[in-house]
Amino acid sequence: MLRPTLIGLALVSLAGCGSSATTATPEAQRVAPPVNYGGSTPAKVKPFKATSVATFDTPWALTFLPAGAMLVTEKPGNLWLVQATGTKTEVGGVPAVHAEGQGGLLFVAAAPTFGQDRHVYLTYSEPGEGGDGLALARATLGTVAGKPVLQGLQVIWRQLPRGAGGQFGGYIAFSPDGQYLFLTSGERQRFSPAQDPDQALGKILRLTLDGKPAPGNPGAGKTGRTTIPVFDPPANTGSVATAPTHNMTIPAPNLTPAETWSTGHRNAYGLAFDAQGHLWEIEMGPQGGDELNLIEPGKNYGWPIVSYGKNYDDTPITSPAGRREFQEPALYWNPVIAPAGFTFYSGNMFPQWRGSAFVGGLASTALIRIAFDGTTPREAERWDMGARIRAVMTGPDGALWILEDGTGGRLLRLTTTRGA
Repeated sequence: MLRPTLIGLALVSLAGCGSSATTATPEAQRVAPPVNYGGSTPAKVKPFKATSVATFDTPWALTFLPAGAMLVTEKPGNLWLVQATGTKTEVGGVPAVHAEGQGGLLFVAAAPTFGQDRHVYLTYSEPGEGGDGLALARATLGTVAGKPVLQGLQVIWRQLPRGAGGQFGGYIAFSPDGQYLFLTSGERQRFSPAQDPDQALGKILRLTLDGKPAPGNPGAGKTGRTTIPVFDPPANTGSVATAPTHNMTIPAPNLTPAETWSTGHRNAYGLAFDAQGHLWEIEMGPQGGDELNLIEPGKNYGWPIVSYGKNYDDTPITSPAGRREFQEPALYWNPVIAPAGFTFYSGNMFPQWRGSAFVGGLASTALIRIAFDGTTPREAERWDMGARIRAVMTGPDGALWILEDGTGGRLLRLTTTRGA
């Protein structure tokens, strides 16, 4: 049984944003504070069985290809083509990554047009002058001498300026009509740039499939500064870096305002559309305050000014409650679950879960089901998986597929206990 530590209901009223998610929606109206599910208790019985399919070295993300094959990334910089039976073949042509801390080879996503062009997208920490930065690349999955290889790889977007810090984000979701790509860009542990409209840090971006600013974005047609402040992260103090240490000239024009869909995010490790076309994001808080957010164009989600958590040095952060200039989370977790991976379920294997979302938990070693009443979410169930869960995806077979974190992390297929 779930035991939320704060009793209340969250109600959001939002019209459908359309298949391409280009139309602004009415401002969400919340009549009660969001519920804190940080104290939820895992269920004693799991309504599924978990079958180990393959193991990996620090796996990060997976995407499904036609006929049930998968691509799986490993943070050190490897990409694998994996069959549903568990057979693994390493993919060549992977770009060089800076694999350190939270950086490395991150997300992978098959393009909506994969059946026609075999395009795949990768995000990773790209090394370069001044440090590293989040990069988004597109390539064609081809074959050379009978082995899979990425061909024609091109970086179509990169975060500048490069520098130090983790929290890259790098999660991708495609609009329901397949025309646009949404990308989470973490704030790189630099805090204040999440509120700077001229820096991509701490934003959700909406791009065309070739990495350009998408038409109809809130800042469409705008450009920003070509000299922007660079914020170096504090030395493990948890305090907000409010003063830039130096400036950096970036290639003109700075298109960040034209790319931005929403702002004020910390580190989004999950992004997905529901069946009604609403975009949802899972975001890691600091010490407390993990969030599930309903993403609306042009809205500010408050980081680092407000949070339901506190800094790592125990200094408080202003609560979002009553701050109408910021969007409150739809629900939050304090203590944290450390969310990673996010998927909506629409399969036939578990019909009772259609319309639910599933979130992986790192610190909580949990798989969490979120149910929805319209756009009002609640944590419905939680299961202790005995390992840090890095990713969760709905498979074309109707099963849930999850990746465990760390060396020897397993790819697990979750099926009904009645057999599948």
